Amino acid sequence: MLFHDEYLNRAGNKFDRLREVKVTAETTHQPDPVKNFDEAGLHPVMRENIKLCGYKVPTPIQAYAIPAVLTGNDLIAVAQTGSGKTAAFLIPVLSKLMGKAKKLAAPRPDLGNGFNESLDCVRAEPLVLIVVPTRELSTQIFDEARRLCYRSMLRPCVVYGGGPTREQRLELQKGCDVLIGTPGRLLDFMEKPHILSLHRVKYTIVDEADEMLHSDWETELSKLMSGGDTNEDADHRYMMFSATFNKGCRELARKFLAADHVRIRIGRAGSAHLNVSQNIVYAEDHLKKQALYDLLISMPPSRTLVFVNTKTQADLIDDYLYNMGLPSTSIHSDRTQREREDALRAFKTAKSPIMVATGVSARGLDIKNVMHVINFDMPSATHGGIEEYIHRIGRTARIGNEGLATSFYNHDRNSDIAADLVKILLECKQPLPDFLESEKPEGDDVRFNDDTDDEDEKTDGGDASGGDGWGPAPTATSAEPEAAPGWNTENPSIGW
Repeated sequence: MLFHDEYLNRAGNKFDRLREVKVTAETTHQPDPVKNFDEAGLHPVMRENIKLCGYKVPTPIQAYAIPAVLTGNDLIAVAQTGSGKTAAFLIPVLSKLMGKAKKLAAPRPDLGNGFNESLDCVRAEPLVLIVVPTRELSTQIFDEARRLCYRSMLRPCVVYGGGPTREQRLELQKGCDVLIGTPGRLLDFMEKPHILSLHRVKYTIVDEADEMLHSDWETELSKLMSGGDTNEDADHRYMMFSATFNKGCRELARKFLAADHVRIRIGRAGSAHLNVSQNIVYAEDHLKKQALYDLLISMPPSRTLVFVNTKTQADLIDDYLYNMGLPSTSIHSDRTQREREDALRAFKTAKSPIMVATGVSARGLDIKNVMHVINFDMPSATHGGIEEYIHRIGRTARIGNEGLATSFYNHDRNSDIAADLVKILLECKQPLPDFLESEKPEGDDVRFNDDTDDEDEKTDGGDASGGDGWGPAPTATSAEPEAAPGWNTENPSIGW
């Protein structure tokens, strides 16, 4: 099941557009981007696993990150969601460890003879620590790590809050080379040194760094990143991956990353994905439920994510759609881990192809063939603002596929993000509705406040460069069904 069709990474028909995005690599020694995986200097086992995973050509973030990691640099990578960030750090890190695992890894029991809890438990001493903000993202990265570790001695484990502590502890005590987890649960195990030690860690990777800092994980992140400083060989490398690079990210980078780290930016930090068609619809609050139902009925059946701002609203909208005869489910942080997994499974298998979610609960989700994202509630400026909007619509149009994002807007509730929303629409060459014309900047100036370091900080890095010289994109894609199976309401004339 590791390489079942559902998990393969198939490039979409707009994959070439990813390669048109401006790439900036800043460092004292700019890495040359790799043009294909076979010539990237990867371990033979990794090259075979890449093929099994369905990767054909590196995305821009992969093309620059792989050589940066292979040459031993700390790394900051700022890229849009859906750009292949997970593989950008897993591929080079795991490749460097393949062939060395027997020498570097801690002793562990022979699981081929079974596992006796009273006799075989060892302390987990991972070589790689990957810190992520959510349970769902941790399990997704774990699944990808399992595929890329196939036929190697590397053993990945995952820990997260809300999951069964005993089962996670036992998995750690079978031995662990690659540890993925959320901050709270990782710190819980770190406080039990007979279960987990970070003294062998070679790589610490923080994914969705901006989200964790928004969620007040700064103290916990610092503890986790400091935990690897006990590395006995003093050859610890740090990597930070993020969709934006705000002040908190910069301060964390200055504290832990080497001065000669590589910084890669794919497009503008915080920009929206070019392959998402954005449609803004005016809807007063009391009319939004009916507008949502009418929109869903008017569209072909397909996997659809509906975003709301509160857990209560998620339950209410899920109940409304279900009572209207539509196959929906919902996910938010008050659900048990089992309930969340059941909802995701129903959504992925198209049993319930409409999922209502809060923004936080869906952060980092990488679900194949999400064709439509609907912002039932637009995020307010005080709760993520335009950055949250970009994260949400990034749930569709993954790896060069196309997607649609529809957002309900009204002046009373959403005027605080109107100016930034208009800039995003203009930047992505999307149609601007009449009711937002008044927010159009003078001279169509779509410049944003830069969230990178101060402009007077100079580097000797290479110039900005594009990605259109990396060879042809895949020409043949074995596409999964984009539409979910048709379903029916009680009204047979509707056709859902």
